[in-house]
Amino acid sequence: MEFKHKSVLLTESVDALQIKENGIYVDATAGGGGHSAEMLKRLKSGRLIAIDRDPDAIAVLTERFKDDSKVTIVNNNFSEIKAVLAELNIDGVDGILADLGVSSFQLDTDERGFSFHKDAPLDMRMDKSGLSARDVVNTYSEKELAQVIFRYGEEKFAKSIAANIVRARAKKPIETTAELAEIIKISIPARARREGGHPARRTFQAIRIEVNGELELLPGAIEDMFSVLNENGVLAIITFHSLEDRIVKQKFSEFCKGCECPKDFPVCVCGKTPRGELPFKSVEPGEEETEENNRSRSARLRAVRKLPIK
Repeated sequence: MEFKHKSVLLTESVDALQIKENGIYVDATAGGGGHSAEMLKRLKSGRLIAIDRDPDAIAVLTERFKDDSKVTIVNNNFSEIKAVLAELNIDGVDGILADLGVSSFQLDTDERGFSFHKDAPLDMRMDKSGLSARDVVNTYSEKELAQVIFRYGEEKFAKSIAANIVRARAKKPIETTAELAEIIKISIPARARREGGHPARRTFQAIRIEVNGELELLPGAIEDMFSVLNENGVLAIITFHSLEDRIVKQKFSEFCKGCECPKDFPVCVCGKTPRGELPFKSVEPGEEETEENNRSRSARLRAVRKLPIK
């Protein structure tokens, strides 16, 4: 199995971790191992924990790093990082990287059902288990579908799309990505279809997020990842759409928030101090990277460093 994926913001994200050659680091969404490999280049006596929820990714990671004793590979969701590290008897780590994007392998493998560009069974499950896109499309009520599509896809024609999905599935179950894409297409006015890329993009994004619980799990996962950092450890996250970036930005802001006393108080009485600091505001791919990898266009890197406890 070949897991093709161009790691987005590769140098920038690994640089952000400020890797110590003897430190312990986590690639929380290891995928094909691109970021992991770059992290390993900077480790000598350190250790890397490579986590991924996708069994296909685990198979590739296992083969790629089979001869490197510094690597431990774990099949799990990064939202379970506390349990993962406890199982490995690791009390704290020096850096964590999480790339929240769907891998090129998942998008380009027809049977995974992530892409609206290819006709394939509706699936979209990153871990190949549980609720599928087919389940969402064929069992959610019209109201539930409209809410998912609007909330996670920011699609203004969500009600029309949901109504047409329910109308179509009353005749026969919706089984494939092409069927769903066509229903979405006819649900959007012709003028709107000519704007903003493929008309199915936002709805497919919304259903994928619902299937994998991406935004539901993210706030807690960020809190847990930050909590397992050692002092001066760095958490770096790459996002690919505004909804998840908003969550990351908000959580990082919370970590950096200090005294909440009114400005006219002569001294602090709340006792709150910042838990973290931002080494930079955010980083986006340069022109060269976006030209080489079209999928990197919407990527944004944010990082937060954990401050020592005073």
